[in-house]
Amino acid sequence: MDGHVTTIFWLCRDFRVADNTALVAALKNGPIAPVFLIDKMLMEQGAASRWRLQRALAAFDADLRRRCGHGVLILRGEAEDELPKLARRISASAVHVTDWPCPQMRRVQDQARKALGDVPLLLHMGHLLIHPRMVHTKTGGAYKVYTPFARAVREAGPDQPIAAPRRIEIAPDLPQGEVLDNLNLAPDMRSGAAVLERHALDPGEAAALARLDDFLSHAKGYGEDRDRLDRPATSGLSEALAVGEISPRTIWAISMRRIQAGDTAADDARKFLSEVLWREFAWHLLIEFPQMDHRPWREEWSRFPWKSHGAGLDAWTQARTGIPAVDAGQREMRVTGRMHNRVRMITASYLTKHLMIDWKQGLRHFQDSLTDWDPASNAMNWQWVAGSGPDASPFFRIFNPVTQAQKFDPDATYLKRWLAGYRGSKSPDAKDYFDTLPRDWQVPSAYAAGDDAQELADRRQAALEAYAKMRD
Repeated sequence: MDGHVTTIFWLCRDFRVADNTALVAALKNGPIAPVFLIDKMLMEQGAASRWRLQRALAAFDADLRRRCGHGVLILRGEAEDELPKLARRISASAVHVTDWPCPQMRRVQDQARKALGDVPLLLHMGHLLIHPRMVHTKTGGAYKVYTPFARAVREAGPDQPIAAPRRIEIAPDLPQGEVLDNLNLAPDMRSGAAVLERHALDPGEAAALARLDDFLSHAKGYGEDRDRLDRPATSGLSEALAVGEISPRTIWAISMRRIQAGDTAADDARKFLSEVLWREFAWHLLIEFPQMDHRPWREEWSRFPWKSHGAGLDAWTQARTGIPAVDAGQREMRVTGRMHNRVRMITASYLTKHLMIDWKQGLRHFQDSLTDWDPASNAMNWQWVAGSGPDASPFFRIFNPVTQAQKFDPDATYLKRWLAGYRGSKSPDAKDYFDTLPRDWQVPSAYAAGDDAQELADRRQAALEAYAKMRD
């Protein structure tokens, strides 16, 4: 131990040992104090996201104990209070953290940096494929259109992921923290937590790597089938990416290696990587425009006459609109914490372009309900559908939820899985939805689709007329 100093490794949505630059940097000078903070920012995040993050924390803690016999120090309190206190107690030389570049975390980092004084807070990239400074337009600005952005990232080339440290040494005599087995980061989930548990994907770094390997081994057809509601064609990695059980650089490097070796369907794997780039685009936009989760990117959309509440919003959130694809998606999300990406677009379009309800209401609902919640993707995708974002879908492009279901779920396999009683469905997954409901929700046990054709047409016309007035 002579000559060694202790550093603090502050866990922040990087629950992995491979390609963890903050962890590797912290270990360079000696033992570390791996710390996770239960702070106000965390507890203000959505319930489903907190529930999933706790599973990631537990898996990482177990992995750490297998590797070195010690787990994560869990502290309850604000970074500006707990980190300086811990640094003084163990004479820490520095605090290392993976930069989660959302506005809320930046404020927490700034406050912690001031409170730490002479103990440096060192940020490391690990949440993105490439540093934002490496990708910019010819005039030096940020890209606002996806296609040239994606081309620029491909040309720059993401860095290779770094290897996991061979040895992890934990500092002795760390203070007693919260007991992991006694934690409940999502008490507001109530009975919904047990339902999520039944439908959960395995957490942890090893499970994420195995999921990537399996996906690449069966990627053929992904380019076409990823939009199908009745076929399990997607990677299932969105949760693992959101909590940092796997890094985007690891996904990129392994996928490219398999493509170059001819060990996966190349065109389909490249299409998959374009989705990773879409996530990257969202983060670069959020860094450029930190207000993206509460202000329209296009200023003219501030004048649009959105509704902010009412019976339509209640029916949408409670999955009783009478529109099968919309309600099935909401029920899938309530039972699993996930929603098929095509259905996310259908449900978002219905809320904003048929009900004319403010996209921020949908954003908040998804934030509270998704286990794969990602602040950048959530904000950009909602603005994209609403028409107010950069490179957005035109407002006059309105998804018809009925024809979308007919196209991507022709045998109603998806609808019958999630809507109890729909066309005689007795799906156990559909019944699980009712175990998650608050007592004040009045949802019939047998699903009945509405007579929606004229209603949809009328609502679509009303939305287009409102859009035309805004444009005048």
